[in-house]
Amino acid sequence: MIGYENSILRCPIDHGRRSGRTAYPKGHMMGSVRSQRVDSTREAILTAAERLFAERGIAAVSNRQVSEAAGQGNNTAVGYHFGGKADLVRAIVRKHHASTEQLCREMVSRLDADAGLRDLVGCLVRPITEHLAALGNPTWYARFSAQIMPDPVFRDLISDESLASPSVVRIVDGLQRCLPELSPQLHRERNAMARLLIVHSCAERERALADDTLVYRTSWEQAAVGLIDAITGLYLAPVTR
Repeated sequence: MIGYENSILRCPIDHGRRSGRTAYPKGHMMGSVRSQRVDSTREAILTAAERLFAERGIAAVSNRQVSEAAGQGNNTAVGYHFGGKADLVRAIVRKHHASTEQLCREMVSRLDADAGLRDLVGCLVRPITEHLAALGNPTWYARFSAQIMPDPVFRDLISDESLASPSVVRIVDGLQRCLPELSPQLHRERNAMARLLIVHSCAERERALADDTLVYRTSWEQAAVGLIDAITGLYLAPVTR
């Protein structure tokens, strides 16, 4: 490795032309380094913000505190890289949404045309639990999501991302097909209940894992099974007239 590194350091600038490879100008290399530093800074800010928002609440955390937690000497780093707090929250949501949407799309693509209620509910639950499992421990995303839910402005950020998903639209259409006896109003009500159950149950489990507290279900897969059981029962609950 040392010999290899030394050979690179001793290469003349036009070595790329003699080898048939492109020799990049010094400015290009410097630009690449700056781009990597910007990406690293943005990721550090996103990680710090997600943790602080999850632990303290979004309203209680300032951009200055996020910058300090991200190790940025410039207290205006959040504003420079993201803009306002809503933009920062949106960036965190989109960072995770890319993964959960991909998982949801894959699960929905495997559904039969006449998929049953439990299978459809699984496509709502498992993208979240599998994503959290893949992140390892500790995670903050479930608690971050729970902090967003009571705030109508930030809550709409999540809704906008979800409602733009063709996979979610197909799931909602499937739920309506499986439960024709429910009115549109009841469908909306139970969809909202299911969403709250998913978000807050995952947040409680995430908090317990972070605190090293004993949990009843020992894996995110088992947690998913419990949620699917409960939400399937919620949709099938009788309607009092």
